[in-house]
Amino acid sequence: MMDVINGEQRRLLHQYLLLDLAVKSLQHDLTVAEHFKMKRVFLPAMDALLKQLHKDYFQLKRQLAQQKIRLVCWHRIDDYFSDVQVATAGNDEVLRYANQALKTQVEELMNKHLHNA
Repeated sequence: MMDVINGEQRRLLHQYLLLDLAVKSLQHDLTVAEHFKMKRVFLPAMDALLKQLHKDYFQLKRQLAQQKIRLVCWHRIDDYFSDVQVATAGNDEVLRYANQALKTQVEELMNKHLHNA
């Protein structure tokens, strides 16, 4: 089978997946942060970060949609790996990711956004 996603599309898709995970993680963490004693310190920063990540996420989603690429679903295989099903104009493709590597990359992405704000 021919690889239906080229290198640049794979890079965009990977960035999109990281943003997807970052948004979901931050949304979860925001609900926990509601109970922090110092929530007035943390919540505005977390909220600003979430807004920026959302903006980047939707921009990339639109870019991928123009190329007829969309994320169908995440499927956690086990503690170590997850499969991501991607629909393209040609075929569906399943990409396997190491969970720990994704977590590290999401943390790096969020740190980069925080330090560039």
